[in-house]
This record gives sequence, structure tokens and C-alpha cells, in this order.
Amino acid sequence: MSLRRAWWAALGALVVLPLAACSSTSGVRTAPSAPAATEDPSDLETLYWARQDSARMSFTEADVAFMDGMIGHHAQALVMSRLAPTNGASPAVQTLASRIINAQNDEIATMQRWLRDRGQPVPEIHIDGLTLMIHGGSMAHGEGHGHHMMPGMLTDEQLQELSEAQGTAFDRLFLTYMIQHHSGAVTMVDELFATDGAAQDDAAFKLASDIHVDQLTEIARMERMLSALPEPNPEP
Repeated sequence: MSLRRAWWAALGALVVLPLAACSSTSGVRTAPSAPAATEDPSDLETLYWARQDSARMSFTEADVAFMDGMIGHHAQALVMSRLAPTNGASPAVQTLASRIINAQNDEIATMQRWLRDRGQPVPEIHIDGLTLMIHGGSMAHGEGHGHHMMPGMLTDEQLQELSEAQGTAFDRLFLTYMIQHHSGAVTMVDELFATDGAAQDDAAFKLASDIHVDQLTEIARMERMLSALPEPNPEP
């Protein structure tokens, strides 16, 4: 057998696997089974791509809620991080804030694309200073009040306190509140993985796993940065 035919034979073994389930309002519904594979390479290729399309529809309501919620959660991290350059943050904290902005923007775009590819409502975020507006998703409530209930989210009072801090005081508050915020994201991933049937979609599992690892890594880094800050001056 030629190398090309051996590859197609291996591919055929993949495409005859049962198709995964997809979500409905009452739980999980089963997608149609793939037809039996043939030895014709063109048929195998068609079945392969059909399986990829089917896999894209293998999700649950919990997956959708996670993506929707995490978009809003990440968006608040952008609000916080954008304060660093204007509030006299140290170079180390500004570098951290810039890294958070880049990572969270990328993950927001990935989660929006995941929802869009599956025909789900896609939250669009708009940031104006401390004001976070979320439109279009299943949790959209104007100024994102539905998202304020998620683990680790800062209150309006905490955001205001952060926006008024300067220099080392800002660094300390930023690190403290971002540790709180990241810990909330870790909790959200843990809750997703603890939900029956959730995160079976390969893309959802990988994204949630990456968020979990990245947030824990940054929490450890921020804890070290926080412990290295000078003690605040005592109140007179």
C-alpha cells in the first residue's frame, strides 16, 4: 500500500467514529451518525471534513455560558490594566498589564469566534474609562451588571478605588485586585469542568485549560511582585 493510501486508511478509521452530541435547551441532543467510510480517498476526505463540522457543533449550554461569562470577565481585566500607564505604575506592573491586555484580547476574540461558529449570541464589549458595556450576548445587561455577579469581579467601588490610586499604591492595589480577579477566572474553569457533559468540545476544553494554567501562573507571579513591594507608610 502506498504512503498516500495508508494515510487515507488511517483517516477512514477516524471518520467512522460516532459523532459527538450537541446542545439543546433541554440538554444534549445526538447528531446524526456518519455514514460508513469507503476506500475511495475522495469519500474519506469528505467524511473527514464532515466530522470536523460535526465536532464544531458538539457543545452544551454550560460551554456557551462559560464563553459568554468569560468574555465579560476578561473585559474587566482590560479596564483594570488600561489604568497602569496613566496611574504611575512601575515598569514591572506596566509590563504585566500590557501582557494581560494582549492575552485577554486574544482570548476574547477566540471565545467570540467559538460562539459565532456555533450560531450562538456573541457578546460585544465597549470600554469607556471605567465603564464596561456588554451587548449581544446571553448575559448582556447594558453596563455588564449580569457579569458583576461572576467570581472575582471587582465592584464599582473597587474599580473607583483603583482608578484613584497612584504609584506604589496603585501597584499594590492592582496586584491585589488582579489576584482576586484571576482567582475568579480559575473558579469559573473549575465549575465548567465539574459540570456533567461540559467541555467535551475540543476547542472549549483547550481554551478553558489554557485559561486555568495561565491565570494560576500569573497569580503566582503577582504574589511574588506584591511581596516585593515596600511596606506602605503608616497612617499619621
